[in-house]
Amino acid sequence: MIVRASSAAVDVLQQATRRFTGLASGAAAFVRSPGTIAFIAVNGQEVQGWCWGYVLARPDGNSMLYLHNLEVLESCRGQGIGRGLLRSFMEAGAQLGARKMFLITGEDNLAARRLYESMGAGLATQGPTVNYWFSLPPNTSGPGNASPDKGSTCE
Repeated sequence: MIVRASSAAVDVLQQATRRFTGLASGAAAFVRSPGTIAFIAVNGQEVQGWCWGYVLARPDGNSMLYLHNLEVLESCRGQGIGRGLLRSFMEAGAQLGARKMFLITGEDNLAARRLYESMGAGLATQGPTVNYWFSLPPNTSGPGNASPDKGSTCE
């Protein structure tokens, strides 16, 4: 059975988070955050897989869906669980107005690539990409309060 994470089903998301990350403290905040989507595959009391991501607003008025993580227990792979999770995630995103979805996977993750391509995904056309991560310092001034550089002009 595939369960959508919600305030009413936050315990299932906590179980999945604990199983796949070792932590579960952020599950309640995640389901309360706007634009978040998560699904969990369960069989009885056993969490078998999960996926989660976001609906992202764009300045051009379109929304897009970002799948951040899809994971299935190794012992449960090949049973259609990943396909069911991905299908549920895509349908939820479309219902929320997303017109496209993107994700990133490893070049060598052939099983995932076969799944994505079998469900209609195409490779991105912008050529080779490089991924970066940044650690951000705590912001004490609040969002949008950065001071502009007063010494620059755009004339």
